[in-house]
Amino acid sequence: MSTVAAYAAPAPKAPLERTTIERRAVGAHDVLIDIKFAGICHSDIHQVNEGWGEGIFPMVPGHEIAGVVAEVGSEVTKYAVGDRVGVGCMVDSCRECEYCLRGLEQYCAKGNIQTYNAVDHNGDVTYGGYSKQIVVDENYVVRIPDALPLDVAAPLLCAGITLYAPLKHWGVAPGKKVAIVGLGGLGHMGVKIARALGAEVTVLSQSLRKKDDGLKLGAHDYRATNDPETFRELAGKFDVIVSTVSAPLDFSAYLSLLRTEGAMVNVGAPEESISVNLFSLIVGRKTLAGSMIGGIAETQEMLDFCAEHGLGAEIELIDADQINVAYDRVQSSDVRYRFVIDTATI
Repeated sequence: MSTVAAYAAPAPKAPLERTTIERRAVGAHDVLIDIKFAGICHSDIHQVNEGWGEGIFPMVPGHEIAGVVAEVGSEVTKYAVGDRVGVGCMVDSCRECEYCLRGLEQYCAKGNIQTYNAVDHNGDVTYGGYSKQIVVDENYVVRIPDALPLDVAAPLLCAGITLYAPLKHWGVAPGKKVAIVGLGGLGHMGVKIARALGAEVTVLSQSLRKKDDGLKLGAHDYRATNDPETFRELAGKFDVIVSTVSAPLDFSAYLSLLRTEGAMVNVGAPEESISVNLFSLIVGRKTLAGSMIGGIAETQEMLDFCAEHGLGAEIELIDADQINVAYDRVQSSDVRYRFVIDTATI
């Protein structure tokens, strides 16, 4: 065991504060990572506030982790000291079910082990990336290509893969028309990735406040959803719509924007229940779906793709003592587009 500095929420909805946590000793297949940068995801805030259910406290959030290997276990074969690596939303799974065997560890039939706010196979609570170090089994670590700076790579471990996985799964490619709902931490990566995949990309946002940003990031068009004309003019246009917002939408209105056999995929997770008129799906054989991150191999594929195309997150780098201010700003949509913690300041 080792003691490392971290930032934790001591109780639900409480401000995060500096503390220390215990990390397990490096096992035969483990990698010890010196964390350099950790992204702040909106899901961190949901979990600290118990918006998605009861949490485990004290809670050290953070599942967008970029760092450097400091030590490897005796049987590690994939990594060496000094390698640039990342850790995303999960640190283990059953490794035996049909989904794990297909490289879909995120959908493990027995439940994957989340990077934080979870209990691992040894009965220990997992703590995330708002800390100096983390110990992870080598099979749940990914390599960050040299072409990606670690700070802009960190958010790719959640925001990047959360958008890459559905865009690939639903066949986004040249000739496809894609809409990204919301231009935030997730949405801005959706624009970049969809454009790099060759699609025609439209941003659907409440207002035109971020239009210039959206177009600079690669969108071909940017429309305001608070304008009823948007839904009339874009009816039946899109092959795929990816919603990144954590708020209930008028799904019937958005489904009307799909072509026949189009799909609307939700990666944002509202705390409230939603409703939908099923005729919005039946007419046009449309799909309303969800998607959650990607498996380890696909996450590596995403990082390699982003490196090849020069895609990093748009970030605001902060010191650790600014985490609580950053949380307030995320909830006020006052970030372009991802806060990243410089963990040297923890």
